[in-house]
Amino acid sequence: MTGNLYVVAAPSGAGKTTLVRLLLEREPCVQLSISFTTRAPRPGEQNGREYHFVAVDAFRAMISRDEFLEWAEVHGNFYGTSKKWIGDQLTAGRDVLLEIDWQGAQQVRKLFPEAIGIFVLPPSIDELTRRLVGRGTDAPDVIERRLAAAEAEMRHVGEFDYVIINDQLDQALDDLRAVVRSASLNLGKQRRNHPALFAKLL
Repeated sequence: MTGNLYVVAAPSGAGKTTLVRLLLEREPCVQLSISFTTRAPRPGEQNGREYHFVAVDAFRAMISRDEFLEWAEVHGNFYGTSKKWIGDQLTAGRDVLLEIDWQGAQQVRKLFPEAIGIFVLPPSIDELTRRLVGRGTDAPDVIERRLAAAEAEMRHVGEFDYVIINDQLDQALDDLRAVVRSASLNLGKQRRNHPALFAKLL
């Protein structure tokens, strides 16, 4: 059996993190990939749970050994996904979810073209603005930059297989779960996972 690789991307404020958390609670067959990062742990974070926290030199050594499926530098910190870990999980038949940006998704598709891309959109730019302002954590100029970055990111929606519009959270979660359920039932997947049965049928 081989597992499915789900790649979930979204602009800031679309609700991706909440949707992914709820999905993992309700679909225990899907596990979240834990990225490596060079940033310092935040209060309450544990090594190996939120991230694998490593030094910059260690991260650069992993890059030189081609150990990352995808990696990026964001705001002066490095983030990356272990190529070997992903491959081992899929080979063992486990479904894995990557919560990354569109650039990371492009890198993933080069090595795993069968990865299932899911993009989460807000219902409108106005609603996205309301959510970012409603957080109350960013200054107006920061919000403006986040909105500009979000609009640029949303232009890559056409590179993904599925689009979830997160207007009502319950409905968006149902839609996301439907993608996960249906992906495990497509013909190619079923043929790979049950070769003896399909050898007699096709």
